Amino acid sequence: MAAALGGLRGTRLLGQSCHRPAGPQAGPKPGSGGLPEGVEYIPTRKKGKNPMKPVGVAWAIGLPSGIILFLLVKREVDKNRLEQLKIRRKMMEANQGDYETEYSLYARTRLGYLFYQRQVKKARERYPHGHSAPQPCCFPGVKILPIPVLSNNYSYLVIDTGSGRAAVVDPSDPLAVQAAIEEEGVMLEAIFCTHKHWDHSGGNAALRQRHSSCKVYGSALDAIPELTNPLADREKVSVGCLTFEALTTPGHTVGHMVYVLDGRPFGGPPCLFSGDLLFLAGCGRLFEGSPETMLTSLDVAVGLGEDTLLWPGHEYALECLTFASLLELDNPALEQKLQWATQQRQEKRSTCPSTLGEEQTYNPFLRTHRPELQAALGLRQGGGEHPDAFRARVLKEVRRRKDLYKAT
Repeated sequence: MAAALGGLRGTRLLGQSCHRPAGPQAGPKPGSGGLPEGVEYIPTRKKGKNPMKPVGVAWAIGLPSGIILFLLVKREVDKNRLEQLKIRRKMMEANQGDYETEYSLYARTRLGYLFYQRQVKKARERYPHGHSAPQPCCFPGVKILPIPVLSNNYSYLVIDTGSGRAAVVDPSDPLAVQAAIEEEGVMLEAIFCTHKHWDHSGGNAALRQRHSSCKVYGSALDAIPELTNPLADREKVSVGCLTFEALTTPGHTVGHMVYVLDGRPFGGPPCLFSGDLLFLAGCGRLFEGSPETMLTSLDVAVGLGEDTLLWPGHEYALECLTFASLLELDNPALEQKLQWATQQRQEKRSTCPSTLGEEQTYNPFLRTHRPELQAALGLRQGGGEHPDAFRARVLKEVRRRKDLYKAT
């Protein structure tokens, strides 16, 4: 989502249709002078006038068909430009305001959906095979297939290989997800949506239309498209022999949820599908929550155990590790992971999953209790300050620095 907002500034959203409306005309247009049959009235632009104000000009039969087609298309393009100008004006207003206004435009207006559609279109053109090479993870009875979508998002197809039933987590691009479903030959039963942002929920409607029995799960506190089954904290859902547990993890959004696949029946580790709560060496921006709220949510994730596999919502590893290395200059685990991630990304390979045990050795958002990080930030616990209150203050400072780092 943060990447989306970064691109939202100064963005020009193009009109979606250049086709002339079908059907008979209601009659001669104003100013056409009652044109005879076979004469077309076409709005055009006049020099020195408002380019958005149509002016009537009559064109008779006999004009070359190529020119007529050009003029018809041009008329629709001109008509769409007015809508484009309105969108651009709102974008400019957001740029002149604060980040909160920009986020509100993305998350709470149609502009966000229009921008998401543009993101999808550009990503399909730029990354026809995805931004990263997917690396499936299998253990007996389960297959987890990362699906690289948009410019850095991940959706996940989780398959019960015994029954051929499957769930998808955060289907950003419905075409990419549907292609994976067809290639694997599985039946989609569930969509698990971590939160409302379009880069995580934009494919819900299209997949529901294609798979009518598929249910959409998520928090009722987020405006998740096509939500059919709101979930409460710790509620469990079965898909074939797979069991997922929903955990409420507010902070990024008020209704953010993560999903934990129980790997014990298959002899595997727990699998955390973290959305925008937690990334490799990073965490999501605090759009709708406080540092205290996010700290509590991160502690929930850490409590799942060190062997838990982390499947994040974005490919942010290289950026986050590079930032972390600026905070902790002498951290061997961090240096080693950064070298590995650099090699992976040079080969366009995915960096997920990591484990929660690994993350606690180099992810600054999970190291708020570490004296070396606190010292690097120049922070000290105040007299009588609760340890968790101090950790929240450390988290706030790390997040502030990361936001500034990302903006440069």
